[in-house]
Amino acid sequence: MTDVERDTRRTAGDDGGNGGTGRRGRWRTAGAQALREARPVDRVRREAAAVGQAVVAAWQSPGRERDLAVQSLKAAGAGLLAWAVAGVWLDDPMALMAPWVAVVLVQATVYSSVRQAGQQFGAICVGSLVASAAQAITDDNTGALALSLPLLMLLGNWARFGQQGVYAATTAVFVLASGTPVSASAVGHRVGQAALGAVIGIAVNAFVLPPIHLRDVRENLAALAREAGDVLHTIAGDLRENEWDAQTAAGWAGESARLQRRLEALASARSWSQESLRLTSGPLRALHRAPPPAPPEEEDQRWTRVTGNITALTRTLSVAADENRTPATPGGPVLGLYARLLKQIGDSCHTEAGRLLGEATGPHPSDAKDAQDTTEATEETMEELHRQLQDGLREHAGQGAAEASVLGALLLEAENLWADIGPEPRDQ
Repeated sequence: MTDVERDTRRTAGDDGGNGGTGRRGRWRTAGAQALREARPVDRVRREAAAVGQAVVAAWQSPGRERDLAVQSLKAAGAGLLAWAVAGVWLDDPMALMAPWVAVVLVQATVYSSVRQAGQQFGAICVGSLVASAAQAITDDNTGALALSLPLLMLLGNWARFGQQGVYAATTAVFVLASGTPVSASAVGHRVGQAALGAVIGIAVNAFVLPPIHLRDVRENLAALAREAGDVLHTIAGDLRENEWDAQTAAGWAGESARLQRRLEALASARSWSQESLRLTSGPLRALHRAPPPAPPEEEDQRWTRVTGNITALTRTLSVAADENRTPATPGGPVLGLYARLLKQIGDSCHTEAGRLLGEATGPHPSDAKDAQDTTEATEETMEELHRQLQDGLREHAGQGAAEASVLGALLLEAENLWADIGPEPRDQ
């Protein structure tokens, strides 16, 4: 895959984590234009390739793709089981309600399945009763639909129904379109089938591989750390080559915006992980099947600060690259030293990403000494680079305030980054 193709994927929102140190900022506009002008057949080919990659990922290792596949198969199994019970075993002519409700209630968490079951059951009861009353009043299915649907759509917006309010109207359509006479017995059958489907859907979701989203938190944290390192490596590479301008800085700002979107995904995963343990943590512990805990919420706060510092750093560089602004870009060897500093911090981000993914098993004892030696060497390198940059800052301060102010701001952001990413403050 060419560099332009890689940038086209990133512009389209691809979250691949192998960002390098190329000049992506200068190619972003061309990549976006190529994406807009792509032929429909190319888009179909890319979508097919993405589907193939998801299938391979689900087959090869645990992850989001496999979780989605498991939930989809569980929903299909719940629907089939509900049909077998209601339509085959009980031979109920109104068995449609049971598999329909069972499929819908295999939700992302057991708690949401239970909550939505109550909301949906209430909506179905209301829809059945209103449709039956409307049919009794009009003695005509079309008239009953005209009378009941507007009222049920309005009732569907009631907050107590949550997102399940629409099932009141769809239930009315099923009741009136089925052709069976409307009676108290028929309404009772439909409500009973809905209850049966709800029980089966909740039971399948709770007892067959109950969904636990703790891994999503860990994977999003690791991805955030990896992508933060990618951004720092990209900036360091362009600074080291001394070939960057306002357009390149805009590309860096776009990369840091991706970190903000990853933060939003992390917050969503944290919320899902907390909900997924409701109603399930006790039984799982009793069965000795409790999953390993997710990283603490302090990790979310730490990487939120890191993302904010990277955003501030790219903003400072964007201001320095703007020819219409007063601050000037630092020149000379000091820019190369700063690039080395950013690369070291980016390497530490990648190390943190690996630590987060390997936290469940922990390092092998034989690797402990090597890890300690590497950490000490990194600390020594960072201290030396920091000392040289401080000397450069004093030198620039004697030459003029503009360059010194930019270099001072950049050095402050790098110090803030290292304070959160470096091993010593976190261990303390």
